Amino acid sequence: MSLIITSPLRGWATTLDSVPDPVFAQRMMGDGVAIQPLGDTVVAPFDGEVVTLHDAGHAVSLRSAEGAEVLIHIGLDTVMLKGDGFTPLVAIGQTVARGDPLIRFDLDAVALAATSLITPVIVTNAEAFAISRRTVDSAIGACEALMTLVPVQAEARRRPDDGTVIEQAVTLSLPHGIHARPAARIGEAARRFEAEVHLLNAGKRGDARSTVALLALGTAFGDEVTVQARGDDAEAALAAIVALLATDMGEGAPAVAAVAKLETQILRPDQIGGVIASPGLAMGPAARLRQAEIAVARDGTGAVEERAALIAARSEVRGRIAARANEADGSVAAVMQAHLALIDDPELLAGAEKRIAEGRSAGFSWRGAIHDQIDAIRATGNAHLIERIDDLVDIERQLLSTLTGTPLDGDALATGAIVVAEDLLPSQLVTLAAAKPAGICLARGGPTSHVAILCAGMGLPALVAMGDALDTVDEGTRLLLDAELGHVTANPSAADADAFTARLAKRDARRAAAQAAAKDACRSADGTRIEIFANIGTVEDAEIAAVQGAEGSGLVRSEFLFLDRETAPSESEQHTAYQRIADALAGQPVIIRLLDIGGDKPAAYIPIAQEENPALGLRGIRVALARPDLLETQLRAILRVEPAGQCKIMIPMIASVDELRQVRAVVDRLRGEMGIRAPVEVGVMVETPAAAMTADLLAAEADFLSIGTNDLTQYVLAMDRGNPAVAAGVDAMHPAVLRMIAETCRLATARGRWVGVCGGLASDPAALPILVGLGVTELSAVPGFVAEAKQIVRTLTLIEARAHAELALQCKSAAEVRALARAFEETRR
Repeated sequence: MSLIITSPLRGWATTLDSVPDPVFAQRMMGDGVAIQPLGDTVVAPFDGEVVTLHDAGHAVSLRSAEGAEVLIHIGLDTVMLKGDGFTPLVAIGQTVARGDPLIRFDLDAVALAATSLITPVIVTNAEAFAISRRTVDSAIGACEALMTLVPVQAEARRRPDDGTVIEQAVTLSLPHGIHARPAARIGEAARRFEAEVHLLNAGKRGDARSTVALLALGTAFGDEVTVQARGDDAEAALAAIVALLATDMGEGAPAVAAVAKLETQILRPDQIGGVIASPGLAMGPAARLRQAEIAVARDGTGAVEERAALIAARSEVRGRIAARANEADGSVAAVMQAHLALIDDPELLAGAEKRIAEGRSAGFSWRGAIHDQIDAIRATGNAHLIERIDDLVDIERQLLSTLTGTPLDGDALATGAIVVAEDLLPSQLVTLAAAKPAGICLARGGPTSHVAILCAGMGLPALVAMGDALDTVDEGTRLLLDAELGHVTANPSAADADAFTARLAKRDARRAAAQAAAKDACRSADGTRIEIFANIGTVEDAEIAAVQGAEGSGLVRSEFLFLDRETAPSESEQHTAYQRIADALAGQPVIIRLLDIGGDKPAAYIPIAQEENPALGLRGIRVALARPDLLETQLRAILRVEPAGQCKIMIPMIASVDELRQVRAVVDRLRGEMGIRAPVEVGVMVETPAAAMTADLLAAEADFLSIGTNDLTQYVLAMDRGNPAVAAGVDAMHPAVLRMIAETCRLATARGRWVGVCGGLASDPAALPILVGLGVTELSAVPGFVAEAKQIVRTLTLIEARAHAELALQCKSAAEVRALARAFEETRR
């Protein structure tokens, strides 16, 4: 028998993944839901007994008559408040009824004193009860349904597959598991074979041809998935799907979590907070977009007629999506391709066909098939997958609109307006973008949804998860959208509007000035030379970097030539690519990172045995040294680039001087064999604590050192940057990481070697003054940020940068460092 757990608080329900504390985010205490509270009283979520009540008054647990035990933990690190701000209203052993008050707390005082107000609601005896349903990414009131628990022993067991199959297990390298776009690629691969292919994960089984069935598996990065195949070409199908699943499908694990979270901040009555989905500033009138309901008849006029209507509508919608996919590029095209996979999904079509055969209308049948899959995905509890429900709703509405003639887009949107809506579907945003809105404000949604991805790709400032407070914003209300601090101001005063306008003007002026001076050499305000290079992954990136004024490339990711193929690139192919990059940068320094394969970047033709922890296994230079044929081929290709010496060699994942010596010996031998007299610089990437702490030893034999802050951060903090449960904490501005950078600069400088940064931190405007102050003299950023990075450095003096960096090293957390960086920027505006 199931047990409904109601919300103990009024607020915003979210997943435990968004809790910035690994104890909760990693479910160490059990599974559950988190709430951003908007009320000050915790009430009983069910009838039961108070089992524990902490002395500090910040946490209480209850046991139901069925035996379910639930912990309610108000805020993070609130135990350190020692009861200040909390008033317990019950005692241990007391019997309570659903809705009875348990604890009252001072919302403002606790918000100011605590790390966060986010309140986990945890099922602590998960061995006895499982969560079958939960409410997340939604506003919720006290005593509204939050979770449904079922006894573990009552859960249905998966029926065994009685067919003859072959199977193989594979560990997923997808950073977010199988969501819409990877599922579309898997389906595409499966459809090339006659064999039936299914994927199994945690007792769930999904048809590889069905996007929605794959989403319902609820996979995550690092999950071990079993692939089963049955049929004449089963072996070939199995091999193809396993090979695809072993890659990251081009998605890559994020270097620093891009997921913005709702920070506790004191907002004025005219301000509404939200989650930053796409950064930026915008000012304009509110344009409310209200989603029209599409009514459909339950019963059809006949199976033949309804089937024909569904086929015709599907064909029309598919044509529109395909046309948009062909016209678009980047993230818009990727979303449209995912929608094509859904509109062609065999499981959706089968679900609709079944209902039509039962006498239902085409619209009713399509809606039912869609919502069957939505329920299956929601039951996974996977926040990333649940956000993809929007894609299913999107194609549902597109097809129903075509069937019924109901318009979707509402009134025409005025250019420069700020769209205010409950939520947006990807196709709606693509359509609205043609009107050039200034920004987006959504009551719902998440920062990793397709809409968020699209906004970021369009450079459109956006806040999501703003809650019911957004309902108070009327059509035409003047808004100041601050997607840098995470709030919107409604009907601003003249002073607020003027200040915001000044910020916009300064931002635009900075960008214009940066672009105008993009080709000039970069020096600090007091004349110190700081080189601004670009990170490059393709020849096209090099061309963009040159236009942006890059003074060279501090990182050429040579693996772009090695991944997503069956065989390694030849020496000739590599040489051609490297030469084109060198030519695009017209004699500027080009630092080519040697093949960085392994871990989250596997190659099919470089077999690596399954590792318990790939991030600490065979990767980087360890792979190259284990495959001298690949290493020598790549070094020959680099050494052939003309003019000789323009291309420098950088060794990834160095942990010892011996690795540097081995590569240097091969380089010197090949130079002799090839008759190259010009010196060729060989440097190292500092990505491990070992390299940072022995930077003086490495600097004695390396020509330069370049810090890869992405990997260095995860190794210093012991947080897997590909694990969504901890990714929010993987911030390169953590004082421990900054101290590693400082020590590397100090040790290397003493040996007369320059230090650069080629990781994600070099593209963070808040970090540049700190990096310069720590002693970094070369910054390699994403191509589009090069001009702006130059402009930021030009405003700095070395004295003020060093003082700022010293303060950063004394901070206690990444959040403190970022607050310091914001204050530093404010004083210089």
